[in-house]
Amino acid sequence: MTIRAQVAGIGHYLPKRVVPNSELEQSLDTSDEWIRTRSGIERRHIVAEGETTSEIAAHAARNALADAGLTAGDLDALIVATSTPDLTFPSAATMVQARIGMETGFAFDVQAVCAGFVYALANANALIASGTARRVMIIGAETFSRIIDWSDRSTAVLFGDGAGALILEASDGEGTPQDRGVLSVDLNSDGRFRDLLYVDGGVSTNSIGYLRMEGKEVFRHAVAKLAASAESAMEKAGVTAAEVDWVVPHQANIRIIQGTAKKLGLPMEKVVVTVQDHGNTSAASIPLALSVGVQNGQIKKGDLLVTEAIGGGLAWGAVVIRW
Repeated sequence: MTIRAQVAGIGHYLPKRVVPNSELEQSLDTSDEWIRTRSGIERRHIVAEGETTSEIAAHAARNALADAGLTAGDLDALIVATSTPDLTFPSAATMVQARIGMETGFAFDVQAVCAGFVYALANANALIASGTARRVMIIGAETFSRIIDWSDRSTAVLFGDGAGALILEASDGEGTPQDRGVLSVDLNSDGRFRDLLYVDGGVSTNSIGYLRMEGKEVFRHAVAKLAASAESAMEKAGVTAAEVDWVVPHQANIRIIQGTAKKLGLPMEKVVVTVQDHGNTSAASIPLALSVGVQNGQIKKGDLLVTEAIGGGLAWGAVVIRW
């Protein structure tokens, strides 16, 4: 028998304020057509004044618990993937732990920017496979609007805020690709490319920074690295692209999503796409897309999924999971 980290519940939360492309036309030298053509984004959600990452993460967490029919006391661990925590410390995860009434177990943050949820998923899987925890909640949550230079049209039009939460629990598997749960993980990073996507300030530099990005270079790296990581994860899982029911990618840019699907030889009909409604929500984008995919009736029990993401670092990776 093999211990598998199986999906028990999913949920998400989006801030109430919706910002369509037309609103950005009023303050930036841009247009709805320009944004849609280059990114696929039509609107994004932005947190209200005073609304924090841990607050929206807690909303998503409660929705995932409700979906699973569990309480916070049923969790052994809680991991929050974020690059925009409320404070330098304590972790956003401990704040969420308190907000949802989880009084036992442990909580910590993972920071791998847009690849954060994939990294957190890998950590949760390892905790379950090792027997350290039986039930783990993973949350991707971001308030990227707080680190955006709203005068820079190359980045301001791309990002949004939101949170998604997934609960994994230990189950017995046969050790075959037909098992439900996480089947394989592939993680990578290369710090030589840190200047392609970064925030130009931080605690130890004693400065407040904004997100900066070399868009063309990030695109060039993204398609090749995401496809290679997905292929590696599928090989580790013992499955082929032809067996995949859904690709659930990081929702950064429709052209990256399309380019990666093409490299994998998969039609767009097998790709869950939410970038038009949410923009790039960094670590939150994959769990948001998973939750919406389930909500819309696309993702069903037993489906084989590949999820992949790339973010600042550069850090990237992929996970194969049977729902």
